[in-house]
Amino acid sequence: MTSRRAFLTGSAALAAGGLASFQALAQGLPVGAIRVDASRLGPQGWGENAGRIALALERELTRQLSGQRQRGGPTLYVTVHGIWLASFAGGGSPGDSDSNDNMDSYIELIDRGRVLASYPIRSTLLSSSGGAWYRPDIDQRRVAALLENNALWIRRYLGG
Repeated sequence: MTSRRAFLTGSAALAAGGLASFQALAQGLPVGAIRVDASRLGPQGWGENAGRIALALERELTRQLSGQRQRGGPTLYVTVHGIWLASFAGGGSPGDSDSNDNMDSYIELIDRGRVLASYPIRSTLLSSSGGAWYRPDIDQRRVAALLENNALWIRRYLGG
């Protein structure tokens, strides 16, 4: 029969052994500069807002990737292919595609002319993710929510 002391000693040894075998989590890919091109949004009806969207996404990526930033590291190029807001900004459910806002982008991490990583990124959020539909700035909030979500996916794809 196992004594309480033997059980506790064995459990402690097992736990310590298990903890010691964990490897350190890998760091994400290093990122030097961040460049965002949203020029494709202009012809889609975003007009002068395309420049503001590019700047906002660049700021969000700078915030999200702060732990991966490395002076002289590879440059992250993000091309925004499109942003689509649903015509209705209230209600809906996760499976209801009629009330989803979408953003498509493509990222490339390039170091000295060599592509280290490239991924298409698609963000899909409920149109209600920007808050209450009756607020005067609802469209700006919905775009901000898409930009944040897209930046989070980019960070995930880069291992951050």
